[in-house]
Amino acid sequence: MTGTTFREESADPRTQSLPLSHLSVELGHLYMEDFAAGPGRLREQFTRVKPWADAARVSLAGAAGVRRPRVSTCFLVDDYFTRFSSPAELMPMLLAEAKACGLTIDYLAREAGCAAADGVEPASLVEGRLVESPPVGSNGSRPAVREIGWLCNGERTPAAGGEAMSGATAWAAPVETGARRHSVFMDVELWDDGEGGRTWSCPFLAAVWQLLRLGLLRREGQPVLQAVPWGPERGAFPRDWDDLPPLVRLNASAAPFAAYGTFSVLPSRFLPVEHAVRLVLGQVALEEAVLRQTAERADREGFAVPPAVADRAAYAFYAEP
Repeated sequence: MTGTTFREESADPRTQSLPLSHLSVELGHLYMEDFAAGPGRLREQFTRVKPWADAARVSLAGAAGVRRPRVSTCFLVDDYFTRFSSPAELMPMLLAEAKACGLTIDYLAREAGCAAADGVEPASLVEGRLVESPPVGSNGSRPAVREIGWLCNGERTPAAGGEAMSGATAWAAPVETGARRHSVFMDVELWDDGEGGRTWSCPFLAAVWQLLRLGLLRREGQPVLQAVPWGPERGAFPRDWDDLPPLVRLNASAAPFAAYGTFSVLPSRFLPVEHAVRLVLGQVALEEAVLRQTAERADREGFAVPPAVADRAAYAFYAEP
């Protein structure tokens, strides 16, 4: 797809802007066991995704401020929690199955790149910007997220026990902040620390992935995880995942990777993960300059962008057999 590159010129000289599409469509976010199931599993995924991807483009074409839709597609490979096969073996199969279903993968990212890429640690950047929303009436006794690696959307159930001779602590229900009468409480593990160092959780890396697709992460004002072109002139794909750049552009005429909004078509098993992603996105304090750049650019295009970052991510979930 060809599209106009819309680039901010001077909103903040210290904060570099990124070209933005209107929409980033995620065609798949599969684990290595999905690849191990063979081409049929990929064909099934893309067959289910195709109608949703088409519908997203059609709906965007009628949106205010969109004269020529800029839509890019992406695919995320899990090489962080498990390693399977190699890019040389998997990439041709992946691209062929997508093409057979009428889809083009513009960009491919490795999930390990959400943890560390090009000398930058995107996950650590997001961790440093977590700002918990304290529940009403909290007294500061709850450990901070950076101490325990857990983030919730309200007030947890008090711990059992307490001071000696004081008797057992009475049970109390957890409470969601801003709940509508009844709570939907969630407590998300963002990482754990072991002898081998820190391991980021799947929901936390998925939140980082969303922020990268929204073009909202910077390190010292510079973009994080920029796409490296990868065409036939590069020859065969490498035999080791570490030799493949964290984010590659597979389609030379693709619209920009980052976008005002994201749309992901995923199996229903990802629903709790993406619920956790929304929780994380709601408690990250992003750079004001980046948010302002995006808002001002969207205003000039006449394109509506939700103020809340979590609301910029949309989904379609499908049931698996």
